[in-house]
Amino acid sequence: MNALPAQPSLESLLRMPPYQAYSYSYPHKTAYRALPGPRALRDVWAAEDRSALFLYLHIPFCSYRCGFCNLFTLARPSAEAVERYLGQLDTQLAVAIDALGEHRFARLALGGGTPSYLDTAQLSRLFDSLRRRDVDARAMPSGMEVSPETVDGDKMALCRDAGIDRISMGIQSFSDAEVRTLVRPQQRDEVERAIAAIRAQRFPTLNLDLIYGIQGQTVASFLASIDSALAFAPEELYLYPLYVRPLTGLGRIESRDGRPRFALQPEPLDARAEMYRAGRDRLLAAGYTQVSMRMFRAAHAPANDAGPAYCCQDDGMIGIGCGARSYTRALHYSSEYGVSRRSVAAILDHHLSLTAEDFARVDHGFALDGDEQRRRYAIQSLLVWPGLDLAAWRARFGTEALDDLPQLAALEPLGLASRTDALLALTASGMARADTLGPWLISPDVAARMAAYAPR
Repeated sequence: MNALPAQPSLESLLRMPPYQAYSYSYPHKTAYRALPGPRALRDVWAAEDRSALFLYLHIPFCSYRCGFCNLFTLARPSAEAVERYLGQLDTQLAVAIDALGEHRFARLALGGGTPSYLDTAQLSRLFDSLRRRDVDARAMPSGMEVSPETVDGDKMALCRDAGIDRISMGIQSFSDAEVRTLVRPQQRDEVERAIAAIRAQRFPTLNLDLIYGIQGQTVASFLASIDSALAFAPEELYLYPLYVRPLTGLGRIESRDGRPRFALQPEPLDARAEMYRAGRDRLLAAGYTQVSMRMFRAAHAPANDAGPAYCCQDDGMIGIGCGARSYTRALHYSSEYGVSRRSVAAILDHHLSLTAEDFARVDHGFALDGDEQRRRYAIQSLLVWPGLDLAAWRARFGTEALDDLPQLAALEPLGLASRTDALLALTASGMARADTLGPWLISPDVAARMAAYAPR
């Protein structure tokens, strides 16, 4: 058996541009493979703590596919496919809840895709499915993703009445020219209309997403978008660096004729780091607290600990729908992953043919041994503030974090983290390098799987 490739040193990574990869979940679904054999869903969850679970429903439909998007979603599906999908969602939800046995959901999220792509009747059908399974969105923090062109007053009133308390909307930029560069047809007046419809329903939390690194964007124009967003006093703001990934719209344009038309220039000409610092400073000056490299929370946002206790490092997730990820401590699973329209359509078509018996089995995912569980815990903790709780690590694993992952000791001498007896926390410089540190912490096995993944 060939040895796995050695991971690059932190020093060598720090000589590269800071934007290597976004480690929003570990391991990434490109590391998933067919399991050695199907496993019964009931058995997968039998030994797990099911007292505080995250329930996630995936709606893989959009009005259009943005040029940067590599999520599992299909633009402009047929009306028949949407209706069949909602039926499958109901079936899968029933099967999953039956397999869990005694359990409690502590968080609920509707993501995609674009959940608000559904019309009012379809959204009502979705919430009815939840209520029939005794899932009450009003009893826990419940969020939903929307896009400006799919928002209207009736939908937002329905969602608020159903218990949704957090709306997240991707705007990306308030500049129409910059949005067009992202292959996104929205206009600023459409965004402002959507925000007004959301605010009219008094959702406790409105999150707005912005992107930096767009071709033609400047620090000044990025700050102008931030200022436009601040005018609406969102409870949360996310600042995302642009990544141009294979099989996305921008990725295909970049590779056409071999000319990097949308490729971001390498340092020192890449302005993303400068935009990040300027955006961060503007939000801190406006009274926002930085939670991660991307997330900023306003002083007037609801308390983050509202609702039943949930910890993403310790508690499990049940993902319902094609493309949804589920995880226990030792197994992450989902349907296959695709980006191109052809692959997403094929995977979705297969999903629509599944039976209740099929949903009761798991056959595609990634099994996490002790080392992988520790790496996941470190990535999920360290890349957000307040940081990696060393006592919580000790309670979870019965070991010391720096003994288990000696590479963490390299952070302090480089000024990327500070350590006390209780906490290992990134410094501001370390947080600016989050998209370097995440890839640095992945295992050689996961890195090899991701490198070997063949995009569909």
